[in-house]
Amino acid sequence: MLTILHISDLHFGPPYYPEVGEAVRKFAAELSPDVIVASGDFTQRAQEDQFRAAREYLDSLPSVPVVVTPGNHDVPLYRFAERLLDPYRHYREHISRDLDTVVRIPGAVIVALNSTAPRSAITNGRVSRWQLDFAREAFTSVPDDTVRVLVTHHHLAPPPDWEGAEAMPKAKRALDAFTAMRVDVVLGGHLHRAYIGNSLDVYSGFDPNHGIIIVQSGTSTSRRGRAREREKNSFNVLRIDSRLIRVTHHMYFDNAGGFIPTSRHIFYRGGRPPMPGEIDQREHFAVESRHDDLPLPG
Repeated sequence: MLTILHISDLHFGPPYYPEVGEAVRKFAAELSPDVIVASGDFTQRAQEDQFRAAREYLDSLPSVPVVVTPGNHDVPLYRFAERLLDPYRHYREHISRDLDTVVRIPGAVIVALNSTAPRSAITNGRVSRWQLDFAREAFTSVPDDTVRVLVTHHHLAPPPDWEGAEAMPKAKRALDAFTAMRVDVVLGGHLHRAYIGNSLDVYSGFDPNHGIIIVQSGTSTSRRGRAREREKNSFNVLRIDSRLIRVTHHMYFDNAGGFIPTSRHIFYRGGRPPMPGEIDQREHFAVESRHDDLPLPG
């Protein structure tokens, strides 16, 4: 069983909420995940002190592999010369020297692609053909039972509410490519509210039998949430085995003093139906973590 803690949009700077950040840290320590994914927007305005605070925060999380990718807030917005000439200077110094990465852990390969486009887009993102080749090479010769995870900051599928959330340009091209690579899950942020579903919900693609699970995190530690997560915080916990992908969405509630699960989603890997007798239906109601017995707020 692979356990992933998926956080996003920390926004160190004025929007960051220290008490919520501490609640994420406490949850992470109790969860003991195999890997942590932080899908971009570590800072509010790409200032060095904000990156330094984000680095200190990441270092305070459990000592497991941490997969990172830049967000559009991690490149300068108003510092135009820096945006054009050296947009990732502080990100490379404090978060990761590499913008596109491959992390291999037992049973899984996680590819993170830098979807920011500081010279051509302010907020929306891009995934280039060479990045698709980068991902394809990483997944080549990977055993069939290996979990394949793709991380971008920008979203490849719109959320159900569609509020200001057009998918990035050429998202369908990327989804077709990731489908051919047999990617299991795409993790992202940027939207500031969660969306958990299947790529087939919005695009059937060239292979309608292989759906990619789309998992978007809200903003985990700032009060910049949007739509149903306005002024709220959230993250996701994924548990993946040879048959199932379980995603539990957690939200922060002041009156609960922390994060509690608000929804659970169960998918079959690769979108295939189970064989007769393969899945015990009681698994659908199994407790995913010891946090699940907390009462709902109110």
